[in-house]
Amino acid sequence: MAIYLRPTSQTEALAALARRRLIVLAGGTDYYPSRVGKPLADDILDISAIAALRGIREDTGHWRIGATTTWSDLIAAALPPLFDGLQLAAREIGGVQIQNAGTLAGNLCNASPAADGVPPLLALDARVELADAAGTISVPLTNFILGNRKTMLRPDQLLTAILIPKPAHAARSRFAKLGARKYLVVSIVMAAATLEVDAGRVRAARVAVGAASAVAQRLPLLEAALIGQACDTHLGACADAAHFAQLAPIADVRASREFRLDAGLTLVRRMLNELGRGA
Repeated sequence: MAIYLRPTSQTEALAALARRRLIVLAGGTDYYPSRVGKPLADDILDISAIAALRGIREDTGHWRIGATTTWSDLIAAALPPLFDGLQLAAREIGGVQIQNAGTLAGNLCNASPAADGVPPLLALDARVELADAAGTISVPLTNFILGNRKTMLRPDQLLTAILIPKPAHAARSRFAKLGARKYLVVSIVMAAATLEVDAGRVRAARVAVGAASAVAQRLPLLEAALIGQACDTHLGACADAAHFAQLAPIADVRASREFRLDAGLTLVRRMLNELGRGA
């Protein structure tokens, strides 16, 4: 018979994971749809009752987003312009019911190539906090997701928080998504960008593209090309097709490989122009 555990503390949850293999459930918005028409026979660890894992707070060197923080929590939070892109992505993830239940950490652990939360978090240089019975570590998000539906999370670990470092300069971010319609759709391609600006010039840049490779990726060549550029409405002209060469998009029923690359370039250029206009 399957078991269902709903602990109220992280210590209790980690002890349960150390004893046996369990499916960790937070919002369940990925778990349940993947099992339509199938018996629910998995042993479940529901972490939604662990109050310490929910919420967003500012610490000395970073912001901390708890593992059970929902997309609706994020949308409602009063955050600086650095988080504009992530909040834009939150508004495009499913409908309100999904936003009320789904969590940012669950989006990462599900590791879909089209996960809307990944590019904006990459553009924020996010790290993830992983805990087991022996202690806690943090790793860059770029290292955490290994492939399509694959992460480095061990069966005895919990992803307990997402950590966003504070930028050295004033920073803003944007997110853009292309789908067959505006809402309630899997992305054809998406992009996110964060710029740190001082004295009208770009001092740091992070740009990421999703749904155009097995794992969403940052574009280091474009990021390097943006450093020192005047932050104005022509900033998007810095982006060109060569900056996207590392991507490996698939062709499927939603779009061809060539279309995804071309659309990704267009999205990035528009985002950079918008960020330049805002600066």
